[in-house]
Amino acid sequence: MIRNQLLICAGGACITSGEKSVKDVLVEELVKNGIQDEIQIIETGCMGACDLGPIVVVYPEGTFYQKVNVGNAGLIVSEHLVKGRTVPELLYHGPTSEKKAQTSEEIPFYTRQVKRVLRNCGVIDPLSIEEFIARDGYFGLGKALEMSQDEIIKIVQDSGLRGRGGAGFPTGIKWKAAQEATGSPKYVVCNGDEGDPGAFMDRSVLEGDPHSIIESMVIAGYAIGAATGYMYVRAEYPLAIDRFDYALKKAREYGFLGQNILGSGFDFDIEIRIGAGAFVCGEETALLRSIEGKRGMPSLKPPFPAQAGLWGKPTLINNVETYANIAPIIINGADWFRSVGTTKSPGTKVFALAGKVQNTGLVEVPMGTTLRELIFDIGGGIPDGKKFKGAQTGGPSGGIITADYLDMPIDFDSVKEIGTIMGSGGLIVLDEDNCMVDVAKFYLEFTVDESCGKCTPCREGTRQMYRIMQRITDGKGQASDIERLKSLGKVLQLTSLCGLGQTAPNPVLSTIRFFEDEYRAHIEDKKCPTHVCKHLLTYSINPDKCVGCTACARQCPVQAIAGEVKKVHIIDQDKCIKCGSCYEVCRFGAILKE
Repeated sequence: MIRNQLLICAGGACITSGEKSVKDVLVEELVKNGIQDEIQIIETGCMGACDLGPIVVVYPEGTFYQKVNVGNAGLIVSEHLVKGRTVPELLYHGPTSEKKAQTSEEIPFYTRQVKRVLRNCGVIDPLSIEEFIARDGYFGLGKALEMSQDEIIKIVQDSGLRGRGGAGFPTGIKWKAAQEATGSPKYVVCNGDEGDPGAFMDRSVLEGDPHSIIESMVIAGYAIGAATGYMYVRAEYPLAIDRFDYALKKAREYGFLGQNILGSGFDFDIEIRIGAGAFVCGEETALLRSIEGKRGMPSLKPPFPAQAGLWGKPTLINNVETYANIAPIIINGADWFRSVGTTKSPGTKVFALAGKVQNTGLVEVPMGTTLRELIFDIGGGIPDGKKFKGAQTGGPSGGIITADYLDMPIDFDSVKEIGTIMGSGGLIVLDEDNCMVDVAKFYLEFTVDESCGKCTPCREGTRQMYRIMQRITDGKGQASDIERLKSLGKVLQLTSLCGLGQTAPNPVLSTIRFFEDEYRAHIEDKKCPTHVCKHLLTYSINPDKCVGCTACARQCPVQAIAGEVKKVHIIDQDKCIKCGSCYEVCRFGAILKE
């Protein structure tokens, strides 16, 4: 008889942190104590708090153990499971609180969230269709199959659900267009090509709750009259691919996929298509070309995929997070979905919180939650007492939200007003040590590499903008560069073929808007205020602190530092390549970085 369950987070971050080794230790200790038949170990999907992993939760108590490793994992067995007492050193406690949390319900990172998309992630075994069914899985499909196509689409329209892939287009309108389109066969596609740096929302849903996407894709197929669906996911997500493929097999076995689903007479099946990882394939028409076996390049719209998509046939395409909302809407209704969020952006949004923030990981909150709540209440604030400088939303296609907008509600429309986009949900927090010129250059370099090259504005314009940015950070900026960047950015926005090129200038234009003084410091003063851009740095030695230990001279790769033992050293500025090796190795704080 099973008396306890151990849920181990098997999301990507916890696996990287040693989750598999922790599981091995737990299994070994259970056997050693002779209780292996009383305890069930379950690997779940991502539990969200990535910086606390590996995470182990003991049920039925719900005791939350964080940062478990091979050295302390055995205590969970010997103390908690054998002796019936918690392991205090593995419990969570906040940076300003001495009280230790027994369960996730006592941890601020979790208590402020509203989990709808992530409802099953970290709660069920993603390989168990029975556990999914036990949490109302496939109930939405059963209910949908008793409804008409028009009834399903009306609920989706009434819910106000907007596409969670970035643009926020009303999902119900897209479904209605695909339903009314002439032509056969029709197709349903799920966009799992999550390419933004720092984004891992869709991957975590596919890894932790694959059946939720299968169920909603079947509902979509029934609503528009399609018999075939495609899950498009990038090759960099092997765990997501494996779990989704396994879930497809179990869904067919249980009659939720294939012929005559649930005795309804409706036939629908799903195939997986693996992408090579091209960022441009996040754009829907490029993704469809890739599924067809062609080079992933965007096409002019109209016609839109709903009229002429895969192989020229009507195609419905939504991303993973959008589909994850469908079955709950069918089960609970449009008013339930609208009960959280804002009037124009109802529901919740999943964010991948990363960067300069205490608590990194997956966060699901109602639309309209402020940036302050996300970063300081849920994220725990900025580490080391540093000042918040900005947050990059929308990845390479987005822009900066500054401290002036910390109390602005985050939804599709409000972020657009300040020159950024919601994107798929990546949220990179930046502090006072980040150079905003360097940040913008990083994202622009990414889009230069990822441009498919089909249209001239994107192919040449992004490259020219990057050359200017490189010139600025190298200390060779010109007085006209800021206006030149603005002009080029506007051209790209107006003339590029697809969203990649149209939004590529956003990080540059956004940082110029809010941090033009940093650009001018780079150009006019030849200084990087945050000491990030190495070509604008000067390393020197403070004679009052140098003890002549020779560590810096021995570390310098170009022999730019001279001096005798126990005497003050000097850096030859003509030889210095500004690598920072001397700064890193000095134990006396004698190296000055200016």
